[in-house]
Amino acid sequence: MVSTLALKLAISLGCLFLFTGCAVNPVTGKQNFTLMSEADEMRKGQQAAVEIGKAYDVYDDLPALQAYVSEIGQKLAKKSHRPQLDYHFTVVDSPQVNAFALPGGYIYITRGILAYLNSEAELAAVLAHEIGHVTARHSVRQYSAATAANVAAAIGGLAAAIFMPQLGGQLAQGVQSLLGITGSVLVSGYGRSHELEADRLGAEYLARSGYDPQAMIIVIGVLKNQELFDIEVATQEGREPRRYHGLFATHPDNDTRLQEVVGEAEQYSQPSAADDRRAEFLRQTEGMAFGDAVNHGVIRGNTFQHKEMGFILSFPPDWRIRNKPDEVVAISPGGDALMVLSRFGNPRGSPADLARERLRLESSIPVLSMTSNGLALAVVSSTTSDGKPFKASVIYHDNNAYLLAGRGDSPAAFGRHQAAISSTIESFRALSNAEKESIKGLEIRTITATNGLSYAGLATNSPLGSNAENYLRLLNGQYPEGEPVAGQKIKIVK
Repeated sequence: MVSTLALKLAISLGCLFLFTGCAVNPVTGKQNFTLMSEADEMRKGQQAAVEIGKAYDVYDDLPALQAYVSEIGQKLAKKSHRPQLDYHFTVVDSPQVNAFALPGGYIYITRGILAYLNSEAELAAVLAHEIGHVTARHSVRQYSAATAANVAAAIGGLAAAIFMPQLGGQLAQGVQSLLGITGSVLVSGYGRSHELEADRLGAEYLARSGYDPQAMIIVIGVLKNQELFDIEVATQEGREPRRYHGLFATHPDNDTRLQEVVGEAEQYSQPSAADDRRAEFLRQTEGMAFGDAVNHGVIRGNTFQHKEMGFILSFPPDWRIRNKPDEVVAISPGGDALMVLSRFGNPRGSPADLARERLRLESSIPVLSMTSNGLALAVVSSTTSDGKPFKASVIYHDNNAYLLAGRGDSPAAFGRHQAAISSTIESFRALSNAEKESIKGLEIRTITATNGLSYAGLATNSPLGSNAENYLRLLNGQYPEGEPVAGQKIKIVK
């Protein structure tokens, strides 16, 4: 009985491939294997858009910028192979360098990537590339391929179950895996062939819309430089580099095949393509937020300030500070010590009680209860399970408990930095109302370069920190060695 049922299920799953229509690709006109109709594609896109809305805030500080990006996107979409779709273009409030497309025409671009673009043509290139993914149904084809792989695995498991019933538990897991495919595949990266196809289609849509298709290659170079610079900064900060999933993830800007596919779009070029509309782009992005949003806390010099939670603390001047979604991390110049600030939950009992409970301290380890800057806190010094010494404090402020801890990679390293760790703990204090009001986010501003102006000179008064000079070059498309030209309008951060 078990073998008969399994065989029937195997046949049913196998028929999935036979009776699923091979849809015509709207770009190539060829048949593509797909398990998703266009109606399903629209529905998947709508569902995924709801989830994206939970993960990202819409950037609404500059409503005109949202309208500007949408206008350019709609212009490009009308020249695409699927102009009938209901496209949505959204700028999201994230400092990350990214853009991505969901099935059915939901396209997102971060303010983080906008900061490193320098013309309307470059913006159009990013949007056109993502439109290319939609028109070629790349996410649908990727979803179908993933589903097919799971079906094949399930059929293989069924065959095994027929002859080896003891594998039935594994079979159940395989079927569950098949049915449990989620939308994560819809926003993941694509392979080289899909990226090149999106480049080719994007270049064509650029040309048909009055932009120079070579903007596709220009923006890939700009963003590739940004990626290379972030690798350098990541090394300094002791973190993994941020990788942008598409556009330049699979090929450099001097790639021969890329040059060829973009060159194919020249046949559609229009006389107006010579104007990249840089001035209009700079006007629209004037005042755009740069870096961390104020409501996520901001780094200013060696301080971390959180307006909404109402506190400030100072790290040692030469330590590298990184504001992560769930914690703030500071690393010593030599990388041999670090400090971490995180929310520890709600106050429960005294700070010493919470420290003992959450840090699982043995009763023999002393915990010092004290008051600093009007706040109740507990301080403990001990070693981690692998023998690294640390000093930690649990601080109560405004109905929140915070853990602020520092450790060294060795007893010697901890000894060198113990005073700095203690000083940081002692610096944690509440912000006054006036201080809260004074906290403003960084913004993109433009100035006109004068004779003798240099990025090194601008960096001396920049809030961008030790890497300000190269950040400014990147923002203006002049990385790694370019300098402002007199009369040129350049971006700065204030």
